[in-house]
Amino acid sequence: MMGIGFFFVGPVVGGWYKVLDRLVPGGNKTVALKKMLLDQAIFSPCFLGCFLTISGTLNGLTMEENWNKLKRDFIDALIASYYLWPAVQIANFYFIPLNHRLAVVQVVAIVWNTYLSWKANKM
Repeated sequence: MMGIGFFFVGPVVGGWYKVLDRLVPGGNKTVALKKMLLDQAIFSPCFLGCFLTISGTLNGLTMEENWNKLKRDFIDALIASYYLWPAVQIANFYFIPLNHRLAVVQVVAIVWNTYLSWKANKM
């Protein structure tokens, strides 16, 4: 999980925030809402699918086992993310400057990653 964090999660999330800041510049409430909607509609599903696939592969699952696990766990993880992340991201995009957003997300992600780790490693 540490390797996934260093080599996948950190670079991908940090890069996404930079892209999102260029796509939707500004810092008012409307901009924060637009960023949150883009984050949750585009990034979150792609990120979760990749995360679950990478963790399954690193756990030694075959392609078929990984696909079945992804079909079983993806929707649950996505729904759970929609309970937590929209509120966090609205606050993050509205109040927090770009260079501190990844740190804020990582603090919240301590709890989220515990859930994702359990979901990803549950056979």
